[in-house]
Amino acid sequence: MTNPITRRSFINKLMAGLALLAGGGSIPVGCSRRKSDAPSMRLVFYTDVHARTEWETPQAMASAADAINERQANLVIAGGDLITDGFQSSAATVAPRWDAYLEMQRAIKADVYPTMGNHDLVAAMPTNGTPPADDPRAVYLDRMGLERTYYSFSAAGYHFIILDSIQVTRDDYVYQGTIGPEQLEWLQRDLAMVPGGTPIILVSHIPLLTSFFNASKGATYAARPNRVVVNNREVLSIFKGHNLILVLQGHLHVSELIEWQQTTFLTGGAVCGKWWRGVWYGTEEGFYDIRLTGNRVDCSYIDYGWVARRPANK
Repeated sequence: MTNPITRRSFINKLMAGLALLAGGGSIPVGCSRRKSDAPSMRLVFYTDVHARTEWETPQAMASAADAINERQANLVIAGGDLITDGFQSSAATVAPRWDAYLEMQRAIKADVYPTMGNHDLVAAMPTNGTPPADDPRAVYLDRMGLERTYYSFSAAGYHFIILDSIQVTRDDYVYQGTIGPEQLEWLQRDLAMVPGGTPIILVSHIPLLTSFFNASKGATYAARPNRVVVNNREVLSIFKGHNLILVLQGHLHVSELIEWQQTTFLTGGAVCGKWWRGVWYGTEEGFYDIRLTGNRVDCSYIDYGWVARRPANK
């Protein structure tokens, strides 16, 4: 059994890049340095759709689905924030947005495995005077056909773990990125069942590791607790002795790659770009096309060619 996340000491150098993208097509952004034989598979990771019905956004989502289908992936991971503004809206308000998102998801030919994002909680803190939901996750679970917001599955020799990284706090930050005790216990039980050496892919809407804030705001800037997973080290320590090759994350709307202690961390850009206003910190509207070969990760960020229609004053 190999322990790739721990067999090297902390002399490993942090490698991070914000891919500055312009124009259509794909840009290879890097790959893991570990080499391995089979298994192999191809997957697509898209995140931060922020589905809505204005500004021709359903047409954009249809275009994104077509571009995803062109990849002919074995499976597709959706990284959260599938709709927009569910957190502060009533279920009735966001129902058309769920309909619009599900039209996109149904158009994707490969199986889609969703992740909970903060915008996907419905009526956690309504701002229109309606009462908060007893369970803000209920609509998401119903729409996605899930029993629980965190789960795992295996495919083609890989083990996938989808986490729910949203904790409602109703303080100044409204929510924060946290993997709670119950979920951590479940994670330990799940990993105990994974055969040694199995390549593992972990998915979290809120990032477990990012350089975005240091790159965009300065080296000493401290990310707010609703922008990163605050107990990320606790989460990642559970993977000691396991073959964690890839972490997929969203929330920030930038395309970013970090390689740390033999694990590749990909922040997935956004289908909606700058919330349907165009480019955000150099990242176009898009998604990741990922090829896995054993422990090796090769990836390209795909700009599906959308030109934003959202007015500047909206």
